[in-house]
Amino acid sequence: MQEQLWFTELLNRALAKPVNAIMQALPAPFHPANPDSPITNTVAMELLVVAFLILVFLIIRSRLSVDKPGGVQHMAEMLNEMITDQCESIIGHHSNRYVPLLTALFLFILFGNLIGLIPTFESPTVSGSVTLGCAVVAWIYYNAHGVREQGIVNYAKHFIGPVWWLFPLMLPIEIVSHLARMMSLSIRLYANIFAGDQVTAVFFSMIPIGVPVIFLLLHVAVSFLQAYIFTLLSTIYISLAVAHEH
Repeated sequence: MQEQLWFTELLNRALAKPVNAIMQALPAPFHPANPDSPITNTVAMELLVVAFLILVFLIIRSRLSVDKPGGVQHMAEMLNEMITDQCESIIGHHSNRYVPLLTALFLFILFGNLIGLIPTFESPTVSGSVTLGCAVVAWIYYNAHGVREQGIVNYAKHFIGPVWWLFPLMLPIEIVSHLARMMSLSIRLYANIFAGDQVTAVFFSMIPIGVPVIFLLLHVAVSFLQAYIFTLLSTIYISLAVAHEH
């Protein structure tokens, strides 16, 4: 059994009974492997990242100022501007509706990647279930907006090709292609963060002074890059789903 982090143990002491009761009420596959500790390290780290982001948002909201914006507000505005500009350049006009979810995905993935650099914590994104969950959210989101924007009939035409007689060939190809997007988003993020964690841990065990700093900085760069790539690809998928053919 995986060793519990101190934060996971703290959550299990406080919430094990209600969480276990909820999970026992679900179908058998959702029953906890260990009823005494139903909250895993991965779930605990996800909750910690979400709680941290909510706290940051509340602090920014309470200190918003037009005359004297603080450093945190400047960073939040820069992030919002980056996501907004990217959406407008890729999706086009009326893209503001997609900014909140894309920003939330970027921040969750970024801090989920970075939290593993803090001693006694680990990155939830080294778990395939977390990265797959993020990918499923993005996949459902862009398909839902495709149907919302174009209607189910017009959106379905994307899956049958430019001419009707290609339907038997194009339909399975398009279905596999869309499912592959979800797997690509998930595996790319998982593999890069998992590899970064393992390389950093190996060098810390071999050469604990000096050299690991290089790999820590590399891990930070990879964390930003993978969060950005995930957001960028999600934006592209949205643009393809909502685009009207002319």
